[in-house]
Amino acid sequence: MESSYPSTVAKVLPKMSNHKEIIDALPYGPGFCFVDQLVEVNENGITGYYTFPEKASYYDSHFPDHPVTPGVLLSECMAQIGLVCLGIFLAKAEGQKEAKPFVFTESQVHYLKQVLPGEQVQVVSEKVYYRLGKLKCKVNMYNSEKERICYGTMAGMILKQ
Repeated sequence: MESSYPSTVAKVLPKMSNHKEIIDALPYGPGFCFVDQLVEVNENGITGYYTFPEKASYYDSHFPDHPVTPGVLLSECMAQIGLVCLGIFLAKAEGQKEAKPFVFTESQVHYLKQVLPGEQVQVVSEKVYYRLGKLKCKVNMYNSEKERICYGTMAGMILKQ
């Protein structure tokens, strides 16, 4: 699927195995996974997509007369694609055989537009740094009109087991 969205990820490295392997390593069940597809992944960033389901139960109670996706779920989608998926890729590139738990430690997100039920979003993340198991990224979310929905910085770290 060719993307017409803005991209900050300049070059795509050969896939580690495939992008599905990264998605399969996510520590979320089907009801809380906000990643449908990854299209670009390299040591400097990641780009992926998610479509918020039209019939998701959270729309029943979040502004029932005008359902809109809660901002906390937009942030979660940004974190899952822009931070956790990238963190899994980077950890595997360092030679870790299996994904270790990755926890969200920090975020500052600015919201500009709403996301309605059934809308597909694109998340583009640029690595700020990755060291000592901590990853910090600049993350942007766009709609299909190439308009920025929200943006911010997010950080997380691999848990020591």
